Amino acid sequence: MKATLRLLFIFTLIYISSLNIAGQTRADRQWPSFRGYQASGVLDNANLPESFDLNTMSNIRWKVEIPGLGLSSPVIWENMLFITTAISQADKEGFKPGIYGSIEPVNDASEHEWKVYCIDKNTGKTIWDRTSYKGIPKMKRHPKSTHANTSVATDGNYIVAFFGSEGLFCYDMKGKLVWQKNFGLLKSVFFSVKTAEWEFASSPVIHNGILIIQCDVLENSFVAAYDLKTGKELWKTNRDEYPGWCTPAIYANKGKTYVALNGYKRRAGYDFETGKEVWRMSGGGDIQIPTPITGNDMIYFNSAHGPSSPIIAVKTDATGDITLQNNETTNSFIQWSIPRGGSYMHTMLLYRNHLYNVNWNGTVVCIDPLTGKEIYNAKLGKTKSFIASPVASDGKIYIIDEEGTVYIIRDGDSFNLVAEIPLNDISLTAPSITDGMIYFRTQKYLIAAGKK
Repeated sequence: MKATLRLLFIFTLIYISSLNIAGQTRADRQWPSFRGYQASGVLDNANLPESFDLNTMSNIRWKVEIPGLGLSSPVIWENMLFITTAISQADKEGFKPGIYGSIEPVNDASEHEWKVYCIDKNTGKTIWDRTSYKGIPKMKRHPKSTHANTSVATDGNYIVAFFGSEGLFCYDMKGKLVWQKNFGLLKSVFFSVKTAEWEFASSPVIHNGILIIQCDVLENSFVAAYDLKTGKELWKTNRDEYPGWCTPAIYANKGKTYVALNGYKRRAGYDFETGKEVWRMSGGGDIQIPTPITGNDMIYFNSAHGPSSPIIAVKTDATGDITLQNNETTNSFIQWSIPRGGSYMHTMLLYRNHLYNVNWNGTVVCIDPLTGKEIYNAKLGKTKSFIASPVASDGKIYIIDEEGTVYIIRDGDSFNLVAEIPLNDISLTAPSITDGMIYFRTQKYLIAAGKK
């Protein structure tokens, strides 16, 4: 009898434990930072609508106005959506769409409010909002930039917003400020023209309770790790690098975790626990913006501007200086590379068996991610320009041009355009996906498309 009761007790504990595990939030079903889980830009089995229409509001769940200007993508954890903005009564310039060569910043020295919004993802209603900082911006912005470019990062317990020179702010899920840091003036400028101030844009990432930030600026560039709960600095590694606007990526090799950073002088991998540089290479576009993405035991990089615009597949076991020599496209730690063709703005999309690269002019290049061989090359739109990075779900890829047209193409070995849907407003921001809905940020609005 005692043995039977003991077995029943054990089985009950196992059953309760299984319920707890089943009830836990799966991080890979959230959209916890820029471009979602591990910056992949992918959420399958989301059951998104085949189409939607802003004019008739067909399959539009809600549309709300977001004050101010921001390029941060929506970040989602369970039913909470987070987005940032910088509000000014005087800055009326908005965004300047199109391909052009001007490097002059917007001349605005008015007082701004840097805000974090927590929104109910199902209804669009604001749950809470917080003003992180109020004052005159320490840096000016590019006409295609804002003072709130970076997406927040969350692990379901904390939300971190990085506003560059205005500071780093950590909140709990109820909006209580837990800690903050000020790094002083972070000079996000064009390295060869210091008056070309373009604002900060590297989003934070969270992994296993540790926050990683990348600060490639004109002076004293660094990458650093902080304890998420307390803000305590765990390590900080200086970088010899030009100003850049890249977000870090996390990758693993043989049970160890590393941080991958895009760059020009110092594209590199760092030990996640210590910050020690593990490998490095130089070369590429000298205004580095795209985020590295990972898969197939490789880290995929791209960049453009200047004489070079490569796409590079670095093996996750890379060590030492792996810089390609003249006319080389591979070496012991580089699986393959394409010398020209990388995107200036876009983070690439690794989806199923294809690597997608979108260029500023709307050219979509589909590449075999194992070999670097081009599968197809197609053009979206006519004379439009593109900045927002692509995302994917259930065999479909979503790409937005600056004037706010959503192009939906089918994943596959040939180009297959499914739909063109206008958002009726300028859009420079990557969409975000959750179960049943896809969110688009335009210059004025946040839009949730989902089946009704």
